[in-house]
Amino acid sequence: MTLTELLALLDAGETITGGSPGHAVMHDTSQEALRIAGELNTGYHEPAEVRELLARLTGKPVDETVTLFPPFTADFGKNMTLGKRVFINSGCRFQDQGGITIGDDCLIGHNAVIATLQHDIDPRRRSDLIPSPVVIGRNVWLGANVTVLPGVAIGDDAVIGAGSIVTKNIPAGTIAVGSPARVVRTIDE
Repeated sequence: MTLTELLALLDAGETITGGSPGHAVMHDTSQEALRIAGELNTGYHEPAEVRELLARLTGKPVDETVTLFPPFTADFGKNMTLGKRVFINSGCRFQDQGGITIGDDCLIGHNAVIATLQHDIDPRRRSDLIPSPVVIGRNVWLGANVTVLPGVAIGDDAVIGAGSIVTKNIPAGTIAVGSPARVVRTIDE
């Protein structure tokens, strides 16, 4: 199985069975991501070098307006898309096998975690991986230590308060806080 074939399965939401050829390609790709993240997180790099390493990690161009403050880890790398003028603060961890899309003008706070994989509940199938994408709209602000779980969409202009765990979709133009995150008001209130 090739990486392109694996990405097609992941993007279709297909379960990747533990020990399967797809699982092996996922593991190999993760090893590459760990090598690139290790390089990114070792020593100081000029902003252009950081974007170059991020482009190697994602396998696609990264806009010159993207800013990333290491350390940063992604345990796959090849299934994330970053918009323009995105800022990712230090300590963030992205599990992007299921797909992460971050819209233009987003702010991602310190130590944010974005997860896109779940394991099967059945103990006999626990090594199976179930992908679900995370889509973060335009101009979203994730506060420090926010965790976004698989399958969540966060609407444009939303704010997620520090320390929140986002377990379900958040509408555009709202502020959500807590564990699980719940909408407390709209931005225009």
